[in-house]
Amino acid sequence: MNLLLDIGNTNLRWASQEGPYLGDLATVRHGGGVPLDLLAAWEVLEVPGRVLVANVGGEPVAAAVGRVVRALWGVEAELAAVQASCLGLRVAYEDPSRLGVDRWLALLAAQGHEAGSTLIVDAGTAVTYDLLLDGGRHLGGLILPGMEMMRGALLQGTWIPPMGLDRAIALPLAEPWGTDTGTAVAAGGAQALGALADRLYDRLAERCAQGSESGADDAAPRLLLTGGDAERLAPAIGRPFQILPDLVLRGLARLAEEHC
Repeated sequence: MNLLLDIGNTNLRWASQEGPYLGDLATVRHGGGVPLDLLAAWEVLEVPGRVLVANVGGEPVAAAVGRVVRALWGVEAELAAVQASCLGLRVAYEDPSRLGVDRWLALLAAQGHEAGSTLIVDAGTAVTYDLLLDGGRHLGGLILPGMEMMRGALLQGTWIPPMGLDRAIALPLAEPWGTDTGTAVAAGGAQALGALADRLYDRLAERCAQGSESGADDAAPRLLLTGGDAERLAPAIGRPFQILPDLVLRGLARLAEEHC
C-alpha cells in the first residue's frame, strides 16, 4: 500500500493506493501543520510501502508531515518534482521548476486518463487552467485568485460591508446574478471564473478542429474540474465537464506505478 498526499494552500487531501486503485479521498484543513484528526486517521493505517507527496502548501507543512510519517511508520516521505518530459507529457514551461507540482500531476493524470485534448480547471485557493493536447503536449495555462480570495480583495479595496457575504458565497445561486450585495459578490466571482473556463474550452476546441484537417485530434476536448471549490464553480461552467476531486492524487498514483 502506498499513501498519497496532496498538500494544497489550504487543504491536505490523501488516499491510499493499492496497485492502480485509489481508496476513498479524505480532506482536512492543515493550517500550516498536521491537524489532530489527521493523526488519528493515520494511526490506524497499515504501514505504507511509500508515502508520495505533492506540496504547494509551503515547506513548514511538508516538513511537519515528513516528521509524522517518519515517527509513525519509519518511512521517508517522497516529494514529487516537476520534470520537463515524463510518461508522454511535455510541459510548456521553459523552466519546468516554475510549474506548480499540483498542476503537473493533474496533467499527468489527465494524459493517462483518456486519449484526447483536455482543459483542466483546478478550483482552490487559486484557480488554475491548463490546456493539454492529445499526445501529451502542454500548451500552458492561466492562474487567477479563487472565489474566497476574490471576495477578500474586493472587501479590502472597497467599503462593501462584509456582513452576510460568507453565507451568500456558501449558498447555491439560482441565477447567474445577485439580487443583493452578498449574492452579487458571490455570483461575480463564480461567473468570471466559469466564463474563462468556457472561453478556454472553446479555444481548445477550435485548435482540435484545425488539427482534424490533417488527421490529428478531431474529437471535442474534455474539461476536467478538480479542487476544493469544484462543486461551487461547476454551475457557472457552460461546457460539458467531469468533476474529478482526486485528480492530483491520480497523477501521484500514475507516477508511483509507471515511473519516469
